Amino acid sequence: MTDTPALLTIERLYAGYDAGDVLHDISLKVAAGEFVCVIGANTAGKSTLLRTISGLVAARGSIRFDGVELVGRASHDIPGLGIAHVPEGRHVFPDMTVEENVMLGAYAVRNAADLSERRERVLALFPRLSERLSQRAGTLSGGEQQMVAVGRALMLMPRLLLLDEPSHGLAPKVVDELHDTLLAVSKTGTAILLVEQNTALALSVASRGYVIESGRVVLAGTSEALAGDDAVRAAYLGL
Repeated sequence: MTDTPALLTIERLYAGYDAGDVLHDISLKVAAGEFVCVIGANTAGKSTLLRTISGLVAARGSIRFDGVELVGRASHDIPGLGIAHVPEGRHVFPDMTVEENVMLGAYAVRNAADLSERRERVLALFPRLSERLSQRAGTLSGGEQQMVAVGRALMLMPRLLLLDEPSHGLAPKVVDELHDTLLAVSKTGTAILLVEQNTALALSVASRGYVIESGRVVLAGTSEALAGDDAVRAAYLGL
């Protein structure tokens, strides 16, 4: 990890559903402004990790965000602390316009005086959305809907952005565009915790990563080191 103090610190985390724990003794850290990825096979527990941070899954252990304990805190309190979550599948409101969808992201700060400025920052990151503000979100392509979902989250001006499988279902060309967009978001100073099954994408944008198997962290290191690890290359990069 960088020398920057940790913004997110997870220690000895267990979490799951009625059938039992999905996450087992998870520990990880994300520094302020850092870009960290979590990679692993489908059903490894990656999405459950993000849902647990957002207060959507019962947990034991500790999740501290800027010193504030999140375990046991109501999920509707989490965005107000500065954490935005873009779930897998985008989940735009199809009958609402692009602009309405984007502005919904500011619900936790709807009285802020800088809403117009926030909107312009988001549109600067996603100029294609500027051309479609009055268009119904359900008529957009998958890549454009992902832009809406990420833009909506950024309206919160989060200190930490949780991204769950943003490349899922996107064409290769759109994934390349997503790569550039994620790097641009990171350069704004927003810390990112990215969950991805597209290991090549994840390691190309993040500075560090964790590998999860069966709900446990089995490997951690810089993206360069993980990309060069024989086990990672064989299991997740097809090399």
